Amino acid sequence: MLTLRGRAALAAGSTARWASRVTGRGAGAMIGGLVAMTLDRSILGQLGQGRRSVVVTGTNGKSTTTRMTAAALATLGPVASNSEGANMDAGLVAALAGARDATLAALEVDEMHVPHVSDAVSPSVIVLLNLSRDQLDRVGEINHIERTLRGGLARHPDAVIVANCDDVLMTSAAYDSPNVVWVAAGGSWAGDSVSCPRSGEIIERNGRDWYSTGSDFKRPSPQWWFDDTHIHGPDGLALPMTLALPGAVNRGNATQAVAAAVALGADPAAAVAAVSGVDEVAGRYRTVQIGTHTARILLAKNPAGWQEALSMVDKHGAGVVISVNGQVPDGEDLSWLWDVRFEHFDDTQVVAAGERGTDLAVRLGYAGVEHSLVHDTIAAIDSCPPGHVEVIANYTAFLQLNRRIS
Repeated sequence: MLTLRGRAALAAGSTARWASRVTGRGAGAMIGGLVAMTLDRSILGQLGQGRRSVVVTGTNGKSTTTRMTAAALATLGPVASNSEGANMDAGLVAALAGARDATLAALEVDEMHVPHVSDAVSPSVIVLLNLSRDQLDRVGEINHIERTLRGGLARHPDAVIVANCDDVLMTSAAYDSPNVVWVAAGGSWAGDSVSCPRSGEIIERNGRDWYSTGSDFKRPSPQWWFDDTHIHGPDGLALPMTLALPGAVNRGNATQAVAAAVALGADPAAAVAAVSGVDEVAGRYRTVQIGTHTARILLAKNPAGWQEALSMVDKHGAGVVISVNGQVPDGEDLSWLWDVRFEHFDDTQVVAAGERGTDLAVRLGYAGVEHSLVHDTIAAIDSCPPGHVEVIANYTAFLQLNRRIS
């Protein structure tokens, strides 16, 4: 039940949201949530009461996994979800306020916000995807994030933790929790987990297994995993899984989403069917017509995400456009470009684009990649021969492109 103050706060937030829309300043979700929280600091907790919630967090894949989790939970009933990716408190308030009657919630939450959001909404399930470097000039050092998550989880021993056992840092965050569902969700990026977050000793790897040389900390045995054709779960469960979204990384995201939904009582087959139907996430992965080209648009924000996105690229089309900005939401420090392996393009026509296209062009040059430089992303697409173009963009470059083509 909402308090009188809470109802007044939501009414004021609704008015602010309406004003934002009618004046053309935006959709209004963020301002509505901010106004409501300013008037009642407990509003997030009030909105979370009486719901069974899943909190999804990690450096990469939050929006996709949250969208898949919401689809899987929808097999049980109405779901509240911040499907547009506003993953801090104001966005969560807006999402929950917009679906007051939903008894289920799938919430994407920024890594550093998980502890206090969990304290407010008492989630039934917390999904831990992965941790890697992301905008060090804004976010901070990942071992600190792991310790913060670990401390937050300790306050919620009744929550089911759905954790990626292929990610050393997320495994460490979940390791002491009493109720963990381990998922082999994959993770090709290991550059940020060469040492044990608990002992500081070296992490040794043997295929998919890993262990710390200085303690008994090691990769747990997974209860859920996937292969090229199926998802596998407890008690010999094996179901065909064909996704609309590309790449092994999305098979891992889907497996964690299914595990989370099953933890709340969803039928596994129904959950798999639901996640298989997700074909677009806030503009990610969609294919659009731009002039004489079809263009598939991928989002990548950090070295791990770039590595996964590059693995999905069709290198046999008319070209690949890589668009990079360096605004505050992207992280102004672009030194991470030198951690990404661009060397695998061979004969593909590559165009460097974006506000920081020159920085990218220098990196491509050192990688031995033949390329051209066209700062405007639409013009960069137009510069390719007619046909299909793959476009990979970081955060603000992605948003700018989507605004221009929508």
